[in-house]
Amino acid sequence: MSRKQDSSLPRVTVIGAGSWGTTFGKILADGGAHVTMWARRPELANEINEGKRNSGYLPGINLPREMYATHHLSDALEGAEQVYLSVPSQSLRENLKAVRALVGETDAPIISLMKGVERRTGLRMSQVIEQELQCDPARIAVASGPNLALEIAREQPTAAVISSTSRETADAVARRARNKYFRTFVNTDVIGTEFGGVLKNLIAVAIGIVDGVGYGENTKASIITRGLVEMTDFAVAQGADPETLQGLAGLGDLIATCQSPLSRNNTAGRLLGQGYSFQDVVKQMQQTAEGLASVAPVLQLAREVGVEMPIVEQVKRVLDGTMDPREIAPHLTTDDDKPKGERTQNGQAGSGGALWRSLQRTLDQFRNSGRRTSRD
Repeated sequence: MSRKQDSSLPRVTVIGAGSWGTTFGKILADGGAHVTMWARRPELANEINEGKRNSGYLPGINLPREMYATHHLSDALEGAEQVYLSVPSQSLRENLKAVRALVGETDAPIISLMKGVERRTGLRMSQVIEQELQCDPARIAVASGPNLALEIAREQPTAAVISSTSRETADAVARRARNKYFRTFVNTDVIGTEFGGVLKNLIAVAIGIVDGVGYGENTKASIITRGLVEMTDFAVAQGADPETLQGLAGLGDLIATCQSPLSRNNTAGRLLGQGYSFQDVVKQMQQTAEGLASVAPVLQLAREVGVEMPIVEQVKRVLDGTMDPREIAPHLTTDDDKPKGERTQNGQAGSGGALWRSLQRTLDQFRNSGRRTSRD
């Protein structure tokens, strides 16, 4: 099916036809758009066009008839009203060099679907996009939340956050990226939304490690709870709103990623916990686990602003091969033996009420089904 046959539908493009890119293409098509996917491999583009399948990434999923694919970037971007980027974070800059000339003369919003930081520079994906495309940051948006691709492709109800420094851009993207099973909220806290998606990957790797070792629910609950503190402290130090980390882009994504076997980062951690080396894990993973590449740059950023991240530090030691995975648990939730207050929200001590409020807020967002859009 060609674009010409669907000229009455809004045209959007998704760059990257992996599991998440294809799933988001399905979200957009099911929401009423004509979607063109850019696939690096011609045979994958052909499978999407002819079979309406992406069997390598989304086995068993039928794709909408409004989805079309090409391996020619210029064809994919022709006439696009919105452009969604879903490529590995470490190759984003290289991909954008080819995109720049094709979108430079338009005002189409550019939306990041990626959850990583650039290893060399420590930049968030929206910052890389702004640099490489040399465009107004108000034109850039990011999507985040508890978004396990296969579950959404199966049309299981899910919520997400669209964030942009421009509320107008966030609203426009959110209106396009929603359908009967996928709801979108909006905010203007791009820093918090992006770092929530990055940092939860690191905690998910830790959860996978202790799961692979064979530790139980107490250990994992402790890591998730303390991990949320690390995430919040780090993001706030970078300029984020702490409430963002208590919403779908933080706590919501953290819960989903840590507890699901569909999570790439959880799977990578579990292999590490079972004794595989970092190199062996990379070889076994068929898809990119963004958390593995983000550990070092996140820790560097944390040191620059004086934030302690003991969980992430221990994950790095396991990745480096300097710590036995079985020794990780005693060190995960504190960095020394001195008793400390339980900081539950942005560095404040408390009795756990803040965490409960975070959980309650996330549940309320699902119940309200998008009626409250002033925050995520």
